[in-house]
Amino acid sequence: MSSMTESDVNNVKVGIVITCRYNSNRLPGKILMKIEGKEVLGYINERLLHVTSAKDIIVATSIEKDDDLIVDFCKSHRIKYYRGHKDDVAQRTLECAVKHNFDYFVRICGDNIFTDYDLLDKMINIAITGNYNLVSNLKGRTFPAGISIEILKTEFFRNIILRYETSEQKEHVTLYLYDHELEIGSHYYFYNNICPEARSIKLALDDMNDLSFINKIIKKMDKDHTEYLMKDIYDLSKEILAIN
Repeated sequence: MSSMTESDVNNVKVGIVITCRYNSNRLPGKILMKIEGKEVLGYINERLLHVTSAKDIIVATSIEKDDDLIVDFCKSHRIKYYRGHKDDVAQRTLECAVKHNFDYFVRICGDNIFTDYDLLDKMINIAITGNYNLVSNLKGRTFPAGISIEILKTEFFRNIILRYETSEQKEHVTLYLYDHELEIGSHYYFYNNICPEARSIKLALDDMNDLSFINKIIKKMDKDHTEYLMKDIYDLSKEILAIN
């Protein structure tokens, strides 16, 4: 594996792909649900706008009629979008990355409302300078659910998804990779030494209980939500859990 020169790094195009659908199984419509007057997708996008290492943010949704609502939201908020297969999320993600000429893409799920943009910038830098096929913070789950980041080299991903066979692999974009680590080649797992105790909380938005918890966290914020990183959010969550 060869690392990249500074000139090479400056020429690498990195994009963020937010994968979401309107009719999610556990909490339909969650991506456009409002928390303190702002849609979930609005929170996600605003936090990602603080990432300095990525050139573009694209919402990758499906061609299904239900997802017209997501497209309408993107149009009204000047967010770029891509529409692809409903169930083959891996193919939809790849097509989005290829269409926008991303050398690397960051995969962010639509249930990750509190993505830590400082962490994401660090991980993008590792991916590019190390010339890795995959950089991920999911291994061992040292980060809270909802602070999940995966960065993939597009050309690598284009080749590896040809090996996907099951509907589960196609729906869960990187499942195959963790089950077949030897096929990844060069990769880097980022572990949580920023706030290790935060691993115990759940910040992903999957159901109504999560929605209530996230709503309480945001209500406790006395500054704009983008000023709160993982450690800050963990501190707020501790106050809420102590009250409950």
